[in-house]
Amino acid sequence: MQNTLNLTQELINRQSVTPEDGGCQQLIAERLEKLGFKATHLRFEDVDNLWITHGTKGPLFAFAGHTDVVPTGPLEDWNTDPFKAEIIDGMLYGRGAADMKGGIAAMIVAAENFVQEHPDHDGIIAFLITSDEEGPSINGTVKVIEYLNENNIKIDWCVVGEPSSDKQLGDVIRIGRRGSLNGILTINGIQGHVAFPELAENPIHKASEFLAEISSIEWDQGNDSFPATSFQISNINAGTGAENVIPGSVKLLFNFRFSTELSEDDLKTKVTTLLDKHKLNYDLQWKLSGNPFLTSSGNLVAATCEAIKTICGIETECSTGGGTSDGRFIAPTGAEVIELGVSNDTIHKINECVNVDDLEKLSKIYKNILDRLLID
Repeated sequence: MQNTLNLTQELINRQSVTPEDGGCQQLIAERLEKLGFKATHLRFEDVDNLWITHGTKGPLFAFAGHTDVVPTGPLEDWNTDPFKAEIIDGMLYGRGAADMKGGIAAMIVAAENFVQEHPDHDGIIAFLITSDEEGPSINGTVKVIEYLNENNIKIDWCVVGEPSSDKQLGDVIRIGRRGSLNGILTINGIQGHVAFPELAENPIHKASEFLAEISSIEWDQGNDSFPATSFQISNINAGTGAENVIPGSVKLLFNFRFSTELSEDDLKTKVTTLLDKHKLNYDLQWKLSGNPFLTSSGNLVAATCEAIKTICGIETECSTGGGTSDGRFIAPTGAEVIELGVSNDTIHKINECVNVDDLEKLSKIYKNILDRLLID
């Protein structure tokens, strides 16, 4: 049977560049409602979200994912139509094949098979699907969590279907993620003629010692679950475009990927203290993408590792590497959260693809997790 492959193809063929859903959630709802799932469609501004459940009494197990995808990039660079799923040499090509329509399809088929076998199962099976994961993530999962909190609905276990695997399916699961804190820094000077520097104040020169120091700081040494906090400058912009004008300001964008050894406030305080130490005239705006979260142990981690061993015959690595995910909105509710999906080696790339065999195998892993958690 190739139910997961067929559904993945259907989803890929629906164009859903963020924040568009392209009808994917309606397709999902219609399939699951045939098995008695009850759907709630939640639209916030231009974002579609789906909360759909089967069962009436906890514990609550949720699959989480997103139907939106990143833009394709130059179409002429693709070997196939990115919105027309195509199989070549055992690989399924298309935008979203790996990130993460393949994962969503595997979840859906796993839940269908589980409910057909166990129509009166213990617990509640839910899906939290958004079309705002690849975008600003302000009207997606975070808003659905607010809705759940308002209705006293608590997720106990959550599997996020992000592509976590490295060399082979199931070799890595994410049990947490680092925090992400962004800064927009403007250092002000006085614009002037390069021939009369005494009448101007070059903000690039004034910023140089600050940049050298902040770039060399060891923020922490990490811990058993997280690597050390990292600081990176992603953009620097200054000048009028003329070679004879000292700029009046320089603008920098920077990011911290931080461990549980530091808090958001710790980082903000250290940066502003350093700016003041160098006596800079500055404006600084902060944006927190998410705090670090960790599910280091518990029933979900144990069930997932055992399911992978049963289906794939391998031991899995528990990691907190990579960027952020919507798990950052779910974990603070107290839920156990892990991320498990297909290989991440082609995500966001031209010619994104997924191994066809991995799709059905991933669905079997997901169902095995349900078996372990919801069947006595």
